[in-house]
Amino acid sequence: MERVIAACDGAAKGNPGPAAWAFVVADGDGVPQRWQAGPLGHSTNNVGELTALEQLLAATDPELPLEVRLDSTYTRDAVTKWLAGWKRNGWKTAAGKPVANQELIQRIDGLLTDREVAFVYVPAHQVDGDPLNAIADKAASDAARTQQAAGGTAADLPVPDPAAATSAPRKARRAPAAGAATGSTRPGSGSGSGATRSGGGRPSLAARFPGTCPCSRPYGKGERITKVGSGWGHPECADTRS
Repeated sequence: MERVIAACDGAAKGNPGPAAWAFVVADGDGVPQRWQAGPLGHSTNNVGELTALEQLLAATDPELPLEVRLDSTYTRDAVTKWLAGWKRNGWKTAAGKPVANQELIQRIDGLLTDREVAFVYVPAHQVDGDPLNAIADKAASDAARTQQAAGGTAADLPVPDPAAATSAPRKARRAPAAGAATGSTRPGSGSGSGATRSGGGRPSLAARFPGTCPCSRPYGKGERITKVGSGWGHPECADTRS
């Protein structure tokens, strides 16, 4: 084999909730060869995503170039954009706070040393989406639900659930009644209206001004933000700071 193509994914039912990790390894043509999944007990989706990458790196030959397909921008950015800065800052974010999931990321950093690894972001749950990602997603979801380890070969791959071809249009949001609470905002961070719920159920707002998330990534004016620890930042980072 000249290279290995693989996908990894994590899942948390409730985020946080029953969580798991999974990966699938293919040959250089993208044909699945083997897969593995494992439970994590009560944890977050980000921990599942990072653990999936750690397990994949540990289970593949470091001498072979590896292409990792994943649908987690948090995991991708953690190892390709933020890692160097975190190490320079003594594992502190730009806000001076400890990096979330530090031990996991440090182990991944060690497994990446002297390896040729390319990270490819692929959107999840797409019609005609990446087939390896779909398999990893299904394996992680099943392991999170059952809290049982699983694995196998191409002969017994998890069968992904079909992705919806179209999504039903969202109903128009009703304006709040006079005097109804719309959620508090930090002065200068968000707008006083247009509050929605993030994927984890947290209120999110459109940022009135650019800023920096506690994860050290910036966010732009108009981007959806939510409470992350004691500050404001990306909704996907909220669970790592709770």
